[in-house]
Amino acid sequence: MPVYASSVSGGGEVVCVTGAGGFIASWLVKLLLEKGYVVRGTVREPDDPKNSHLRALEGAAERLILLKADLLDHASLYSAINGCSGVFHTASPVTDDPEKMIEPAVTGTKNVICAAAEAGVRRVVFTSSIGAVYMDPNRDPDAVVDESYWSDLEYCKNTKNWYCYAKTVAEQVAWKTATDHNVDLIVVNPVLVLGPLLQTTVNASTAHIMKYLTGSAKTYTNAVQAYVDVRDAAAAHLAVYEWPEAEGRYLCAESMLHRGDVVRILGKLFPQYPVPTKCSDEVNPPKKGYKFTTQKIRDVGIHFTPVKQVLYETVKSLQEKGHLNS
Repeated sequence: MPVYASSVSGGGEVVCVTGAGGFIASWLVKLLLEKGYVVRGTVREPDDPKNSHLRALEGAAERLILLKADLLDHASLYSAINGCSGVFHTASPVTDDPEKMIEPAVTGTKNVICAAAEAGVRRVVFTSSIGAVYMDPNRDPDAVVDESYWSDLEYCKNTKNWYCYAKTVAEQVAWKTATDHNVDLIVVNPVLVLGPLLQTTVNASTAHIMKYLTGSAKTYTNAVQAYVDVRDAAAAHLAVYEWPEAEGRYLCAESMLHRGDVVRILGKLFPQYPVPTKCSDEVNPPKKGYKFTTQKIRDVGIHFTPVKQVLYETVKSLQEKGHLNS
Protein backbone atom coordinates (compact mmCIF):
# COMPACT_ATOMS: atom_id res chain seq x y z
CA MET A 1 0.00 0.00 0.00
CA PRO A 2 1.29 3.50 -0.73
CA VAL A 3 2.28 5.74 2.12
CA TYR A 4 0.96 9.29 2.09
CA ALA A 5 3.75 11.81 1.40
CA SER A 6 4.97 9.40 -1.26
CA SER A 7 7.01 10.38 -4.29
CA VAL A 8 3.79 11.42 -6.08
CA SER A 9 3.94 15.14 -6.79
CA GLY A 10 1.51 17.70 -8.16
CA GLY A 11 4.10 18.86 -10.70
CA GLY A 12 2.02 21.80 -11.85
CA GLU A 13 -1.23 19.82 -12.13
CA VAL A 14 -4.24 22.16 -11.84
CA VAL A 15 -6.94 21.31 -9.29
CA CYS A 16 -9.94 23.16 -7.90
CA VAL A 17 -10.87 23.37 -4.20
CA THR A 18 -14.38 24.65 -3.50
CA GLY A 19 -14.87 26.67 -0.32
CA ALA A 20 -11.09 27.10 -0.13
CA GLY A 21 -11.19 29.26 3.00
CA GLY A 22 -12.81 26.56 5.15
CA PHE A 23 -11.16 24.63 7.98
CA ILE A 24 -10.29 21.39 6.14
CA ALA A 25 -10.00 23.18 2.79
CA SER A 26 -7.36 25.64 4.03
CA TRP A 27 -5.11 22.79 5.17
CA LEU A 28 -5.81 20.96 1.92
CA VAL A 29 -4.78 24.03 -0.11
CA LYS A 30 -1.58 24.20 1.98
CA LEU A 31 -0.80 20.52 1.27
CA LEU A 32 -1.55 20.87 -2.44
CA LEU A 33 0.73 23.90 -2.78
CA GLU A 34 3.50 22.10 -0.87
CA LYS A 35 3.26 19.22 -3.34
CA GLY A 36 3.51 21.46 -6.40
CA TYR A 37 -0.13 21.69 -7.53
CA VAL A 38 -1.65 24.79 -9.07
CA VAL A 39 -4.77 25.48 -7.00
CA ARG A 40 -7.90 27.28 -8.05
CA GLY A 41 -9.80 28.02 -4.85
CA THR A 42 -13.42 29.10 -4.98
CA VAL A 43 -14.55 31.59 -2.32
CA ARG A 44 -17.48 33.98 -1.91
CA GLU A 45 -15.30 37.10 -2.20
CA PRO A 46 -11.67 36.69 -3.35
CA ASP A 47 -10.64 40.09 -1.94
CA ASP A 48 -12.16 39.49 1.50
CA PRO A 49 -9.42 39.89 4.16
CA LYS A 50 -10.59 36.62 5.73
CA ASN A 51 -8.86 34.83 2.81
CA SER A 52 -5.49 36.43 3.65
CA HIS A 53 -4.31 33.22 5.35
CA LEU A 54 -4.54 31.46 1.97
CA ARG A 55 -2.54 34.13 0.16
CA ALA A 56 0.14 33.86 2.89
CA LEU A 57 0.74 30.13 2.24
CA GLU A 58 4.05 29.06 0.76
CA GLY A 59 3.67 28.83 -3.02
CA ALA A 60 0.41 30.83 -3.03
CA ALA A 61 1.86 33.81 -4.88
CA GLU A 62 2.87 31.58 -7.79
CA ARG A 63 0.26 28.80 -7.79
CA LEU A 64 -2.94 29.85 -5.97
CA ILE A 65 -5.79 31.57 -7.80
CA LEU A 66 -8.85 32.58 -5.75
CA LEU A 67 -12.05 32.77 -7.77
CA LYS A 68 -15.53 33.99 -6.91
CA ALA A 69 -18.05 31.17 -7.28
CA ASP A 70 -21.50 30.32 -5.98
CA LEU A 71 -22.54 26.71 -5.38
CA LEU A 72 -25.98 27.51 -6.82
CA ASP A 73 -24.50 29.08 -9.99
CA HIS A 74 -23.40 26.37 -12.41
CA ALA A 75 -21.69 28.84 -14.77
CA SER A 76 -19.39 30.24 -12.06
CA LEU A 77 -18.46 26.71 -10.96
CA TYR A 78 -17.75 25.58 -14.52
CA SER A 79 -15.56 28.63 -15.05
CA ALA A 80 -13.50 27.70 -11.96
CA ILE A 81 -13.31 23.97 -12.76
CA ASN A 82 -12.72 24.08 -16.54
CA GLY A 83 -9.07 23.24 -17.22
CA CYS A 84 -8.59 21.36 -13.93
CA SER A 85 -7.67 17.68 -13.74
CA GLY A 86 -9.26 17.26 -10.31
CA VAL A 87 -11.82 18.83 -7.99
CA PHE A 88 -12.02 18.76 -4.19
CA HIS A 89 -15.57 19.72 -3.24
CA THR A 90 -15.30 20.77 0.40
CA ALA A 91 -17.71 23.73 0.42
CA SER A 92 -20.84 23.23 2.51
CA PRO A 93 -22.66 25.26 5.15
CA VAL A 94 -22.52 23.98 8.73
CA THR A 95 -25.84 24.82 10.34
CA ASP A 96 -29.01 23.18 11.61
CA ASP A 97 -31.16 25.72 9.77
CA PRO A 98 -32.82 23.61 7.02
CA GLU A 99 -33.24 26.61 4.68
CA LYS A 100 -29.55 27.50 4.84
CA MET A 101 -28.30 23.92 4.84
CA ILE A 102 -30.23 21.72 2.44
CA GLU A 103 -30.24 23.55 -0.89
CA PRO A 104 -26.57 24.67 -0.91
CA ALA A 105 -25.47 21.20 0.22
CA VAL A 106 -27.60 19.22 -2.23
CA THR A 107 -27.95 21.46 -5.30
CA GLY A 108 -24.41 22.75 -4.84
CA THR A 109 -22.98 19.24 -4.87
CA LYS A 110 -24.94 18.34 -7.99
CA ASN A 111 -23.76 21.52 -9.73
CA VAL A 112 -20.11 20.84 -8.86
CA ILE A 113 -20.21 17.28 -10.19
CA CYS A 114 -22.07 18.31 -13.36
CA ALA A 115 -19.51 21.09 -13.96
CA ALA A 116 -16.69 18.60 -13.33
CA ALA A 117 -18.23 16.18 -15.86
CA GLU A 118 -18.60 18.97 -18.43
CA ALA A 119 -14.97 20.02 -17.88
CA GLY A 120 -13.73 16.41 -18.19
CA VAL A 121 -11.88 16.27 -14.84
CA ARG A 122 -10.03 13.11 -13.88
CA ARG A 123 -11.43 12.70 -10.35
CA VAL A 124 -13.70 14.46 -7.84
CA VAL A 125 -13.10 14.11 -4.10
CA PHE A 126 -16.17 15.10 -2.08
CA THR A 127 -16.15 16.00 1.63
CA SER A 128 -19.19 14.31 3.11
CA SER A 129 -19.55 13.64 6.85
CA ILE A 130 -19.96 10.96 9.46
CA GLY A 131 -23.42 12.55 9.66
CA ALA A 132 -24.24 10.66 6.46
CA VAL A 133 -23.15 7.36 8.04
CA TYR A 134 -24.12 6.71 11.67
CA MET A 135 -27.60 8.26 12.25
CA ASP A 136 -29.69 5.10 12.31
CA PRO A 137 -31.79 4.09 15.36
CA ASN A 138 -32.08 0.51 14.05
CA ARG A 139 -28.34 -0.08 13.85
CA ASP A 140 -27.05 -2.79 16.19
CA PRO A 141 -25.23 -0.83 18.95
CA ASP A 142 -22.43 -3.40 18.87
CA ALA A 143 -22.02 -3.25 15.10
CA VAL A 144 -18.70 -1.92 13.80
CA VAL A 145 -19.62 1.01 11.55
CA ASP A 146 -17.79 1.06 8.23
CA GLU A 147 -18.22 2.68 4.81
CA SER A 148 -21.26 0.54 4.00
CA TYR A 149 -23.44 2.28 6.65
CA TRP A 150 -25.85 5.11 5.82
CA SER A 151 -27.88 7.47 8.00
CA ASP A 152 -31.65 7.01 8.06
CA LEU A 153 -33.25 10.05 6.41
CA GLU A 154 -36.59 9.72 8.22
CA TYR A 155 -34.78 9.55 11.56
CA CYS A 156 -32.72 12.66 10.68
CA LYS A 157 -35.97 14.46 9.76
CA ASN A 158 -37.87 13.32 12.84
CA THR A 159 -35.05 14.42 15.15
CA LYS A 160 -34.69 17.69 13.16
CA ASN A 161 -31.01 16.98 12.56
CA TRP A 162 -30.91 18.97 9.34
CA TYR A 163 -27.13 18.89 9.10
CA CYS A 164 -27.05 15.08 8.96
CA TYR A 165 -30.11 15.05 6.71
CA ALA A 166 -28.53 17.48 4.22
CA LYS A 167 -25.14 15.72 4.23
CA THR A 168 -26.82 12.34 3.62
CA VAL A 169 -28.99 13.61 0.77
CA ALA A 170 -26.04 15.54 -0.71
CA GLU A 171 -23.87 12.43 -0.71
CA GLN A 172 -26.63 10.30 -2.24
CA VAL A 173 -27.08 12.95 -4.96
CA ALA A 174 -23.30 13.04 -5.47
CA TRP A 175 -23.16 9.29 -6.13
CA LYS A 176 -26.17 9.35 -8.46
CA THR A 177 -24.89 12.38 -10.41
CA ALA A 178 -21.41 10.91 -10.69
CA THR A 179 -22.86 7.62 -12.00
CA ASP A 180 -25.13 9.43 -14.48
CA HIS A 181 -22.27 11.54 -15.82
CA ASN A 182 -19.50 8.92 -15.58
CA VAL A 183 -17.44 10.91 -13.07
CA ASP A 184 -14.78 9.19 -10.94
CA LEU A 185 -15.99 10.16 -7.46
CA ILE A 186 -14.30 9.47 -4.11
CA VAL A 187 -15.95 10.48 -0.82
CA VAL A 188 -14.28 11.27 2.51
CA ASN A 189 -16.52 11.07 5.61
CA PRO A 190 -14.78 12.90 8.47
CA VAL A 191 -16.04 13.00 12.05
CA LEU A 192 -15.86 16.22 14.10
CA VAL A 193 -12.69 17.99 12.98
CA LEU A 194 -10.34 19.75 15.42
CA GLY A 195 -6.75 20.97 15.35
CA PRO A 196 -4.80 24.14 14.57
CA LEU A 197 -6.56 26.92 12.68
CA LEU A 198 -5.07 28.45 9.56
CA GLN A 199 -7.96 30.89 9.16
CA THR A 200 -8.45 33.78 11.57
CA THR A 201 -12.07 32.98 12.48
CA VAL A 202 -13.33 30.25 14.82
CA ASN A 203 -15.26 27.58 12.93
CA ALA A 204 -18.19 25.53 14.26
CA SER A 205 -16.20 22.46 15.32
CA THR A 206 -13.54 24.48 17.15
CA ALA A 207 -16.26 26.50 18.93
CA HIS A 208 -17.42 23.13 20.31
CA ILE A 209 -14.19 23.01 22.36
CA MET A 210 -13.78 26.73 23.00
CA LYS A 211 -17.04 26.98 24.97
CA TYR A 212 -15.53 24.69 27.64
CA LEU A 213 -12.60 27.09 28.12
CA THR A 214 -14.33 30.48 28.18
CA GLY A 215 -16.80 29.76 30.96
CA SER A 216 -19.78 29.99 28.60
CA ALA A 217 -20.55 26.29 29.21
CA LYS A 218 -21.15 25.61 32.92
CA THR A 219 -21.81 21.90 32.37
CA TYR A 220 -21.00 19.32 29.73
CA THR A 221 -23.65 17.28 27.92
CA ASN A 222 -24.14 13.53 28.24
CA ALA A 223 -23.00 12.84 24.69
CA VAL A 224 -20.26 11.14 22.71
CA GLN A 225 -18.39 12.34 19.65
CA ALA A 226 -15.71 10.97 17.36
CA TYR A 227 -12.82 13.31 16.58
CA VAL A 228 -10.13 13.70 13.93
CA ASP A 229 -7.26 16.13 13.35
CA VAL A 230 -7.85 18.64 10.53
CA ARG A 231 -4.39 17.90 9.07
CA ASP A 232 -5.20 14.18 8.91
CA ALA A 233 -8.54 14.94 7.22
CA ALA A 234 -6.81 17.14 4.64
CA ALA A 235 -4.12 14.49 4.06
CA ALA A 236 -6.87 11.88 3.55
CA HIS A 237 -8.42 13.98 0.76
CA LEU A 238 -5.11 14.30 -1.05
CA ALA A 239 -4.18 10.65 -0.53
CA VAL A 240 -7.40 9.31 -2.07
CA TYR A 241 -7.06 11.78 -4.95
CA GLU A 242 -3.52 10.64 -5.74
CA TRP A 243 -4.01 6.90 -5.29
CA PRO A 244 -5.28 5.46 -8.61
CA GLU A 245 -7.01 2.47 -6.95
CA ALA A 246 -9.04 4.59 -4.51
CA GLU A 247 -12.79 3.97 -4.72
CA GLY A 248 -15.99 4.58 -2.78
CA ARG A 249 -16.19 6.15 0.68
CA TYR A 250 -13.53 6.60 3.37
CA LEU A 251 -14.32 7.08 7.06
CA CYS A 252 -11.89 9.54 8.65
CA ALA A 253 -11.79 9.32 12.48
CA GLU A 254 -9.26 8.91 15.27
CA SER A 255 -11.25 8.04 18.38
CA MET A 256 -14.55 8.38 20.21
CA LEU A 257 -14.80 10.37 23.44
CA HIS A 258 -17.58 11.13 25.89
CA ARG A 259 -17.84 14.86 26.63
CA GLY A 260 -16.78 14.01 30.19
CA ASP A 261 -13.49 12.65 28.82
CA VAL A 262 -13.02 15.78 26.69
CA VAL A 263 -13.42 18.16 29.64
CA ARG A 264 -11.18 16.00 31.85
CA ILE A 265 -8.39 16.12 29.24
CA LEU A 266 -8.85 19.89 28.78
CA GLY A 267 -8.90 20.47 32.54
CA LYS A 268 -5.64 18.58 33.02
CA LEU A 269 -3.88 20.22 30.08
CA PHE A 270 -5.15 23.73 30.77
CA PRO A 271 -6.02 24.12 34.48
CA GLN A 272 -6.12 27.92 34.13
CA TYR A 273 -9.50 27.78 32.35
CA PRO A 274 -12.95 27.33 33.96
CA VAL A 275 -13.52 23.91 32.39
CA PRO A 276 -16.86 22.44 33.59
CA THR A 277 -16.75 19.35 35.79
CA LYS A 278 -20.49 18.63 36.05
CA CYS A 279 -22.67 16.82 33.52
CA SER A 280 -25.98 18.49 32.61
CA ASP A 281 -27.58 15.02 32.81
CA GLU A 282 -26.76 13.35 36.12
CA VAL A 283 -29.76 11.00 35.97
CA ASN A 284 -28.92 8.77 33.02
CA PRO A 285 -25.80 6.64 32.63
CA PRO A 286 -23.07 8.04 30.34
CA LYS A 287 -23.92 7.63 26.67
CA LYS A 288 -21.93 5.04 24.80
CA GLY A 289 -20.43 5.70 21.38
CA TYR A 290 -20.62 3.52 18.31
CA LYS A 291 -17.73 1.33 17.22
CA PHE A 292 -16.11 2.09 13.88
CA THR A 293 -13.28 0.97 11.66
CA THR A 294 -10.96 3.23 9.65
CA GLN A 295 -8.96 0.41 8.11
CA LYS A 296 -9.85 1.53 4.59
CA ILE A 297 -8.26 5.00 4.91
CA ARG A 298 -5.34 3.54 6.88
CA ASP A 299 -4.68 1.27 3.90
CA VAL A 300 -4.10 4.40 1.81
CA GLY A 301 -1.36 5.39 4.25
CA ILE A 302 -3.13 7.78 6.64
CA HIS A 303 -1.93 7.75 10.26
CA PHE A 304 -4.09 9.56 12.82
CA THR A 305 -2.90 12.09 15.40
CA PRO A 306 -3.95 11.01 18.94
CA VAL A 307 -7.00 12.96 20.14
CA LYS A 308 -5.26 14.24 23.29
CA GLN A 309 -2.60 15.90 21.13
CA VAL A 310 -5.32 17.27 18.82
CA LEU A 311 -7.13 18.87 21.77
CA TYR A 312 -3.86 20.38 23.03
CA GLU A 313 -2.97 21.84 19.63
CA THR A 314 -6.50 23.17 19.12
CA VAL A 315 -6.29 25.18 22.35
CA LYS A 316 -2.73 26.39 21.64
CA SER A 317 -3.92 27.58 18.22
CA LEU A 318 -6.89 29.44 19.76
CA GLN A 319 -4.46 31.15 22.12
CA GLU A 320 -2.08 32.09 19.30
CA LYS A 321 -4.93 33.50 17.19
CA GLY A 322 -6.09 35.65 20.11
CA HIS A 323 -9.39 33.82 20.69
CA LEU A 324 -8.34 32.69 24.17
CA ASN A 325 -6.23 34.37 26.82
CA SER A 326 -3.23 32.18 27.59
